[in-house]
Amino acid sequence: MKRLRSFWTFAGAVAIGMLSQTVGAVQNQDLAFATTAELNHVCSVGPKDPNFVAASLACRAFIAATVQYHNEVSNRKNLKRLICYPKGTTLEDGRIAFVSWAARHGNNKKLMGEVPVVGVVRALAAKYPCRR
Repeated sequence: MKRLRSFWTFAGAVAIGMLSQTVGAVQNQDLAFATTAELNHVCSVGPKDPNFVAASLACRAFIAATVQYHNEVSNRKNLKRLICYPKGTTLEDGRIAFVSWAARHGNNKKLMGEVPVVGVVRALAAKYPCRR
């Protein structure tokens, strides 16, 4: 997990640097991630877009940070887990779950207007619910 953490810190920095030098479907202001819709815009960039690598790294870094935070706070006393992903789940699995969830809820202005960490948790909790 420490190697992943270092990689995603580096990947996020690279993504921000790359996006600051390019113009295309994803702009610098898209990295503000003020809403779930904005994160979805970045996470939905396709492989033919010139900003695909940077957008993909930024998206995955955001999802990784959200999951790390969830894991840490839910390990504390009296805080139940919201996401129970199976062993072997990848960041790409998380990205696909988030983009699919956002596609289903894209017309819901309330959900898509929420801060993106809430959108990611909603999406991952829907895909990987905790059964107790």
